[in-house]
Amino acid sequence: MPVRQLPEQIVNRIAAGEVVERPASVVKELVENAIDAGASRIDIFTDGGGRRRIGITDDGGGMTAADLALAVDRHATSKLDDEDLLQIRTLGFRGEALPSIGAVARLGITTRHAGEPHAWSLSVEAGDKSQVMPAALGHGTRVEVSDLFYATPARLKFLKTDRTEAEAIREVVRRLAMARPDIAFTLAGEERTPVTWAAALPGAAGRLTRLGDILGADFRSSAIEVRAERDNVVVEGFAAAPSLTRANALGQYLFVNGRPVRDKLILGAVRAAYSDYLPRDRHPVVALFVTLSPQEVDANVHPAKTEVRFRNAGLVRALIVHALKDGLAREGKRTAANSGGDALASFRPSFAPHPARPANWDWRSSPSYPASTRPGFDNALATAFAEPGQAAFDVGTPTADVRFQEAPSADLLDRPLGAARTQIHETYIVSQTRDGLVVVDQHAAHERIVYEKLKASLAKNGVQRQILLIPEIVELDEATVERLVDRAEELASFGLAIDSFGPGAVAVRETPSLLGKANAGALLRDLAEHMAEWDEALPLERRLMHVAATMACHGSVRAGRRLKPEEMNALLREMEDTPNSGQCNHGRPTYVELKLSDIEKLFGRR
Repeated sequence: MPVRQLPEQIVNRIAAGEVVERPASVVKELVENAIDAGASRIDIFTDGGGRRRIGITDDGGGMTAADLALAVDRHATSKLDDEDLLQIRTLGFRGEALPSIGAVARLGITTRHAGEPHAWSLSVEAGDKSQVMPAALGHGTRVEVSDLFYATPARLKFLKTDRTEAEAIREVVRRLAMARPDIAFTLAGEERTPVTWAAALPGAAGRLTRLGDILGADFRSSAIEVRAERDNVVVEGFAAAPSLTRANALGQYLFVNGRPVRDKLILGAVRAAYSDYLPRDRHPVVALFVTLSPQEVDANVHPAKTEVRFRNAGLVRALIVHALKDGLAREGKRTAANSGGDALASFRPSFAPHPARPANWDWRSSPSYPASTRPGFDNALATAFAEPGQAAFDVGTPTADVRFQEAPSADLLDRPLGAARTQIHETYIVSQTRDGLVVVDQHAAHERIVYEKLKASLAKNGVQRQILLIPEIVELDEATVERLVDRAEELASFGLAIDSFGPGAVAVRETPSLLGKANAGALLRDLAEHMAEWDEALPLERRLMHVAATMACHGSVRAGRRLKPEEMNALLREMEDTPNSGQCNHGRPTYVELKLSDIEKLFGRR
């Protein structure tokens, strides 16, 4: 078959296959055009999930008649000052969006430039462009797209339901609205109730307002401001405390120079920063904005401009990890799931008034109750009341002496975690603060303390180790032994010295001093399970932190151990001095705080 030049219409339809994937792609391209035009307000309307109609109206600069005629031609753009593709300062620059949309749909544009006496309009149907005609419009631009993919019917078969397509449009607008809080957005359509995001004030406060409007009040209340800067690269935004998580990574919103992107490098950096706070199956909620010179990022990687490539990817990743870790550590107390809201809900009385009794019914005046329970009865006569009945209240001795400190000292009450008062179920420490109480999971709390000590010791001068008088032999399967021996050097950096002891056993010769008398067999089995999941691409630092986390779990105070009063208070004080003590290294909360005012509400005192 001979080589031939394709017709312009076919070329445009091929380009449309790259740029216009679904109705949401059309909305994205047109809204980005409105943003680049300097709009302060953008209204979006869709019908039939965008398949039947898409309307975008903005109050931007508009176009002259000559610009309008060129705008629908392939590779015509107003967003490049010259031919330097390394100086991209706009959201769109390829010059393919409008001609690609016009190639597969009915496209109508009405626009008015400030220097024109009136507006101008133009239409494109399946690639056929009309003449520019005078029109009526106050200012800005209005773009109408109808019958999407009517010129390429095969593409219609790949679209989802109207509801699904409408939700994809909503997500696109949400991301663009997060990127530009200074612009007012309205999203309306047959499938949804209209929603408006008003323009916010400049600065971090305005950005948080917009993020809260879109991501919800939970994000606003738990958001931690983060920022880091180095070599003219700035990372800023807001990250939710670890108490607010999602089951997937869809709650992570990433922006590079104002452009919403999905970048594996940034997603990996976010995951690494939260690794000490969240369980493996939970994901954080963040909105991060990376700003850097256009020459340091390639925005021309993907036809839809949803991916970017950094010249110095290592610097960007390090800044993101640093910004997030610094923010989470700075707001350490807020990172705990200690709001008490969920805990309070579990205490709500579950009973309801008897339906046959009046609201003002008083059980003390009821003739069905014995006289000994009525007002005025001599309590002395009640001594004969039911020694057998009182046995129901005998719950055994407490697991710690609740009387060890009759009146806690004022200085302890003023500490963040208060003064220890008792231990219940040999697992939870209950402490009293000046304005409430705190319930601490002793195992989770000590696990974080040991973990942070291991990290600090490794960074300073290595983990202190203890030599076993008699090496402990741990029998394992051959594959597990091989896995452990291959990582022996990494384990040795944490004070765990092992040697192969035949095909199915390992000899443990040294253990970290911090772990005390640890169960070497259980520790090695857990370490081997984690190592089986490691990818060779996993950085050494992360592998070491996994080892530290597993060791900390085995070296901490176990649930079920009875603690003395001084041990409880010592644990509370160590928690206060330990960074990130709001969660254990598996992401579980270490304590829950209940304010006295909330407790009083439970009992109707306020």
